[in-house]
Amino acid sequence: MKVFKFGGASVKDATAVKNMSSINQKNQASPLVVIVSAMAKTTNALENLLALTMAEEDTTGAFIQLKAFHSGIVKELAIDHDEELDKFLNQTYEDLQNHLSKFSSSLGYDYIYDQTVSTGELLSTKIIATYLNHNQIPTSWLDARKVVKTDMVHRAARVDWGATQNFIRSHVSQLKDQGIVISQGFIGSNAKFDTTTLGREGSDFTGAIFATALSAESLTIWKDVPGELNADPKKFADTKKYDQLPYKEAAEMTYYGASVIHPKTIKPLAQKDIPLYVKSFE
Repeated sequence: MKVFKFGGASVKDATAVKNMSSINQKNQASPLVVIVSAMAKTTNALENLLALTMAEEDTTGAFIQLKAFHSGIVKELAIDHDEELDKFLNQTYEDLQNHLSKFSSSLGYDYIYDQTVSTGELLSTKIIATYLNHNQIPTSWLDARKVVKTDMVHRAARVDWGATQNFIRSHVSQLKDQGIVISQGFIGSNAKFDTTTLGREGSDFTGAIFATALSAESLTIWKDVPGELNADPKKFADTKKYDQLPYKEAAEMTYYGASVIHPKTIKPLAQKDIPLYVKSFE
């Protein structure tokens, strides 16, 4: 069993989705779980929708842009006539509007935030799962909120490791023989089944959660860089890639500013001695 994690940049448009799908297809021989973030700047767009709602401003234009962005990708992928996908997308947009319409100080900003921004991961993974299936790459879509269980805190929820590991093992064991299992990074749910999030950039952490629960062979995080570098390649021309790093050193680097790997990702992997690979999707 291997776990892959793809961030927003790796699924930013139809071309990127096709490339990501090709990577998965090449690795589908062994059981594979794929964790995916929201597409491109979708989380920012959803945060903007929430800000407009709070300011009691018109959200019509922002909704149109959100829908148009995803519809454009769906059309380019030639899956725009899939009835199941169309139904899912419409229901997800309706749910988003309902949550925003119920915004009030009594519910709290953090609660509404989680119900809002989680939409991005749901949209991206359903679109990608549909595309994979249309291209004869058998794929099952797993709602991470069914398996990643957390406390009641919103925007920075803590994982209930016991329940989460049991749910992940149970659900993935039922799906893995049917092909690739695709799920969402960043999101989970609490005891009330309300959506929670693990904090911004928490999708890497989700990859580690799944890998740990499944005692995976490895976790691979696909990035727009070839691996862990000694400096930011956007600022320095002569960066060097580390071929290998101990868990402790990698964790220290994340806490002191290295942005390739999310800080919470390393610890659970180290506890089970699961290798973490950082590879370029480009």
